[in-house]
Amino acid sequence: MITGAHVLLYSKDPEADRAFFRDVLEFRSVDAGGGWLIFALPPAEAALHPADGDSLQAAFYLMCDDLEAMIKSFEAKNVKCTAIAKERWGIRTTIKLPSGGELGLYEPTHPTALHP
Repeated sequence: MITGAHVLLYSKDPEADRAFFRDVLEFRSVDAGGGWLIFALPPAEAALHPADGDSLQAAFYLMCDDLEAMIKSFEAKNVKCTAIAKERWGIRTTIKLPSGGELGLYEPTHPTALHP
């Protein structure tokens, strides 16, 4: 029986990005030992998209109900987001992590498995 999913994000500065997940995103965590934090994530859904050629990729997006309000809350914490882009499936932005990595954030306009 599957009981959950564990997402791996690779970082050039995992300690800074862990602090970001803890302090900015305010995700609960447990210490797996030696300061290695494992974060609880909001409920999730998965979608399978077609791939071009032999290139297989994965993308990680956080979902929200009000993208503009989330961007304002990030700005209050001195976190920059890219300009909002409109897609056929919703509106999105990208959050810069302290390591230089990026995290997607979007407000879906399609039906979701979480809120059918």
